[in-house]
Amino acid sequence: MPAFMFEKISPPAPRAPAATTPKKPRGLISQMIDRFAERRARRALKGKRATRRDEKPAE
Repeated sequence: MPAFMFEKISPPAPRAPAATTPKKPRGLISQMIDRFAERRARRALKGKRATRRDEKPAE
C-alpha cells in the first residue's frame, strides 16, 4: 500500500461570458451632491458671462 496518493484534479470548466451586471443605483447623498455641483457650475458660468458683457473694450 502506497504511503500517499495524488488526487486527480479535473481541468477547469469552460467559462461562459459573464452576464452584464446591472449598474448599482447611486446613493441619495451622491445624487444630492451632483445636483448642488451642477447648479453651482451653472451659476459660475452665468457670473462669468455677465462680467464679460459689462467690460468695456480698452481704447
